[in-house]
Amino acid sequence: MGLIVQKFGGTSVRDRSRIFNVARIVANTRNQGNDVVVVVSAQGDTTDDLIAKAAEITSDPSHREMDMLLSTGEQISIALLTMALQEIGVSAISLTGWQAGFATDRAYTKARIKRLNTERVESELARNRVVVVAGFQGLNRSDDITTLGRGGSDTSAVALAAALHADRCQIFTDVEGVYTADPRKIPKATRLKEITFDEMLELASLGAQVLNNRSVELAKKYGVELEVLSSMNPVPGTIVKEETKVEGMLIKGVAKDEDVAVISILGVPDVPGMSFKVFSLLAQKNINVDIILQSSGRDQCKDVIFTCPKGESESALTVLNASKSRFGGGEVTINRDVAKVSVVGAGMQSHPGVASTMFEALYNQNINIHMISTSEIKISVIIDKADADKAVAAIHDAFIQ
Repeated sequence: MGLIVQKFGGTSVRDRSRIFNVARIVANTRNQGNDVVVVVSAQGDTTDDLIAKAAEITSDPSHREMDMLLSTGEQISIALLTMALQEIGVSAISLTGWQAGFATDRAYTKARIKRLNTERVESELARNRVVVVAGFQGLNRSDDITTLGRGGSDTSAVALAAALHADRCQIFTDVEGVYTADPRKIPKATRLKEITFDEMLELASLGAQVLNNRSVELAKKYGVELEVLSSMNPVPGTIVKEETKVEGMLIKGVAKDEDVAVISILGVPDVPGMSFKVFSLLAQKNINVDIILQSSGRDQCKDVIFTCPKGESESALTVLNASKSRFGGGEVTINRDVAKVSVVGAGMQSHPGVASTMFEALYNQNINIHMISTSEIKISVIIDKADADKAVAAIHDAFIQ
């Protein structure tokens, strides 16, 4: 007898038939002799609908009230799924994030889990119940509801699996596993049997939407083996773990991220400490910076260029324009019409020529590269957003036949 944590996304519980489909999957897992903890997201487009409702009231809602609002989506899902389980004869109980013991920091809309007290969950499991937990949410030390950010239900599931020492954490999605590219857009994309935590973390961070990057970080830290599989098609999915036995595959995936803005600070004095002043300002506002370029000095000045999420770009622009005197910068410009396209694979560490192959594929499609970033297992480029889909297809064809 084992303990399985299963997480179901919004499309998996979007309507009555999907909810009962999930209930049957959970029931089958339990009938195999397992204890089951289920984590669910809000139904379908519920979160987007709630955001739209807030926009009808105000263009600048407080983050605290947005968390209060958005947390209701998951509460609807857990109640409905629990009712469905009970309807088919499975003993089950629903718990909100805070009832399940999630204690977070005070960062509304993007909170991080500080502690997880699983006493209530374990008590319900001991009563032979399936425990259905609302993902994406917790409670801070002021007893305010917080949410973990988009994709936070994945993080909730992995955190529970780690705390409960579960045998496996299964992430059910609307695709059949982790693919070499988005199978809905790249017909030649193939499903991977296995992928390492590091490769999955890079793909998740670079725009692959099958797993939340924070959940992969957590799984790697606590050694939680993940399985990504379809809630609609009962076929083997993709195992995400520390090491894989699959050899000979140079590239594991091509990812696209359109949630990118490029900000340029022109004419920064070419003296020590200027970059520190620029990026400390951004850090104080919790603005995530990704790729950074600095031009070589000319006329005793340099240009500092970086990328950040689109949602944080206006804040970055505001703080930089308000603080030009601190770093002596000139004009600050922004370009939101860009995308980041990346290749990921541990195999590139021992195979030269990956960058050359990638850049040749872009050149053959007449796609211009604005910025380049590399690590041991990934290469990312910033290109025009209009070229993103064409770039993904060309790069995928160059590496994966």
